[in-house]
Order: sequence, then structure tokens, then C-alpha cells
Amino acid sequence: MDKSQADDHHDDLIIAEKKRAALAYLTAAWDEAIAEGIDSEILAHAALFAALSDLIATYGEEAVAELVGTLGDRIRRSEFTVSRPVH
Repeated sequence: MDKSQADDHHDDLIIAEKKRAALAYLTAAWDEAIAEGIDSEILAHAALFAALSDLIATYGEEAVAELVGTLGDRIRRSEFTVSRPVH
């Protein structure tokens, strides 16, 4: 592995760790909100709104619309299925 590949691999590891940390933070906040009596459906809609509005602010409507257009197939392939129970 040359230096460029090693650097890319290192960057990939850092990004993967940040993704794991982000999901842990969101899961903790989700669990806290559920414990406070907020319905999971309401949380899901709020989370989607927050995520989509942030992505739109960063990448624009067209890019996000293209991303959202791919979600049906990805959901069917279980890319978002986790073994975490839904409350």
C-alpha cells in the first residue's frame, strides 16, 4: 500500500468512527425523547426534517431530491434496518 492509499484508508477509518459516534449521539437523544413521552413517529418526522433541511442547506434541493429518489431501493435492500427495537 503506497502513502496515498494509506492516507485514504486512514481517512476512511476516521469517517467511519465519526459516523459511529454520530449514530450513538442520535440514539441517546432518541431514547431520551422517548423516555420523555415523545412518540417515535413524531421523532422520526422531526429527524427527517432536520436531516433533509441540513442536507439541502449544504448541497441544494436538486442533489437532495436525487438522494431521496434512491431511498426506496435502499430501504428494500435493508440498508437502514438495524437490530435496535423501535419503541
